[in-house]
Amino acid sequence: MEKFSELKKLDSKALREKINMLRKESLNLRFQKSSGQLEKTARISMVRKQIARINTIINQNNKEK
Repeated sequence: MEKFSELKKLDSKALREKINMLRKESLNLRFQKSSGQLEKTARISMVRKQIARINTIINQNNKEK
């Protein structure tokens, strides 16, 4: 999991790619949870928080422009 300050250094294209990757991971984690295969259930909330952090940075960048 990357820190907020590390994410702020990335450009918008890299942030969007990271969000897409995290959304796919979130989908896979939900499927694993529903089938009973997921061992680290805390990973779901970590991914959701990471997506929220990236969305916050994207919104801040849009407001600055």
